[in-house]
Amino acid sequence: MKLWLITQDKNEAWGTYDSAVVAAETMDQAKMIHPYKGFLDGKTHHSDWVDSPNDVEAEYLGEAKDNTTLGLILASHNAG
Repeated sequence: MKLWLITQDKNEAWGTYDSAVVAAETMDQAKMIHPYKGFLDGKTHHSDWVDSPNDVEAEYLGEAKDNTTLGLILASHNAG
């Protein structure tokens, strides 16, 4: 499992997530993770993140510890 920094700059208002650290095997898998609601499904509108993984940037950070599970590690939320 790998660690990824995922970011978005499409929704920058209060009550949105701007970034998160996630665990995933691939960049494409990392870009599908929603910082709070699990995974993007392409059907649900997310006013607090983005709707499409095409709007997510992912940067490889390194290898995760053994037994790290797929999903969110830490998120940055702009509360308002």
